[in-house]
Amino acid sequence: MKFSFYHLNLPEGKVKYNDPILLDLEKKFSPKKFTPYFAEFVKESFEKSDAIAIFADSILDLLIEDIEKLETRFERTDDPKEKELIRKSLAHLEKEKPLCDLSISSDEEKIMNMIAPLSWKPTLPLNEKEPNVNELIRKLLDKAGYSFFYTAGKQEVRSWLIKKGSDIVSCAGKIHTDLAKGFIKADVVNYSDFKDLHNLQEARSKGVVKLVDRDYIIQEGDIIEIRFNV
Repeated sequence: MKFSFYHLNLPEGKVKYNDPILLDLEKKFSPKKFTPYFAEFVKESFEKSDAIAIFADSILDLLIEDIEKLETRFERTDDPKEKELIRKSLAHLEKEKPLCDLSISSDEEKIMNMIAPLSWKPTLPLNEKEPNVNELIRKLLDKAGYSFFYTAGKQEVRSWLIKKGSDIVSCAGKIHTDLAKGFIKADVVNYSDFKDLHNLQEARSKGVVKLVDRDYIIQEGDIIEIRFNV
């Protein structure tokens, strides 16, 4: 994902996320290949980013752009639903809060997506100008509604980014399209149950590995192994 930042002392470019779960899995499995997650930080490119990190004292610089855009839109639209949403949005912005924190209906979300104000993107105000980069990555992903699942074995240990609420078949498809097409079931153990164990065989013997069907919703920290047939 691409994160933009404003008035913060952060590196530009791709930054490795030192995920404590992934690092522990690397120690346990000693894989031939280790694939961590990399986030990309860009300075002030709000329109091109997936989420925004901004120094809290500077948030008005961002929100004023949204206020001006919404006021212009209000004058041009004849749609009463859109006008009402804009009124609600302007009242929220006047409280110096980003629009991503505004609670609206699914129909209103469609209108907001069409208008696309900047702070409708996941926006994270920060009180410190030099935040810890890895903590910031975690917070931004959480704000944007994403989490990790993991695959672990002697060949490779890897983290995979997925939208929260995704089912196991979507996760299988992230790994390889054949796994989604031929999905039968999946073995799942959450890291909270695995952290004190050494391998998947021990996890199975302890009874903490679940066999799940295609409707299983992935949980933060799940380690998965897909059973498939193509």
